[in-house]
Amino acid sequence: MIGAESTVVARVPVLNAANALTALRLMLVPVFAATVVVSVMTHAGWRMAACLIFVVASVTDLVDGWIARRFKLVTSVGKVADPIADKALTGAALVLLSWYDLLPWWVTAVILAREVGITALRFWVLRHGVIAASRGGKIKTALQILAITWYLWPMPAALTGVGPWIMGAAVIVTVLTGFDYVAQALRLRRPAP
Repeated sequence: MIGAESTVVARVPVLNAANALTALRLMLVPVFAATVVVSVMTHAGWRMAACLIFVVASVTDLVDGWIARRFKLVTSVGKVADPIADKALTGAALVLLSWYDLLPWWVTAVILAREVGITALRFWVLRHGVIAASRGGKIKTALQILAITWYLWPMPAALTGVGPWIMGAAVIVTVLTGFDYVAQALRLRRPAP
């Protein structure tokens, strides 16, 4: 149309700082897992190393999200890869903690079932829209990270009992937010009137 102003939409490159941090988090997963295995969850030094790797990888999740929003580097690839990287990291941690009898297997099963289910749900609705992380989802992630960190670090005996309480809160929030994401997915898939 003559005289109509055209809107220019800037394309965000897939290769950007936010997505690079997500890729770094994915690359740290096997390094973290190998460190846990070497520690056998009995060697304090290796446990501390594993814990620090886990924390650094977890912090990249906060930083990549901040960079993506602050510098308008949000991409569809990042929206999908970021939760996958998170789930790979926390999933590896949970499985290893259960493997070494520090965490009941049912806890790992409940959290992983929810995480895999929500990831599948995100792919299922991708054509209709993206389910972004909610405030509850962020609280869930923070609780999971705190609980896993608590289990990984060689805590003094007087403090080891705190871990199960933090993990219990993480499980409750994990399940509740899972229901919220299912509701969001169903709304996205609902045909427009």
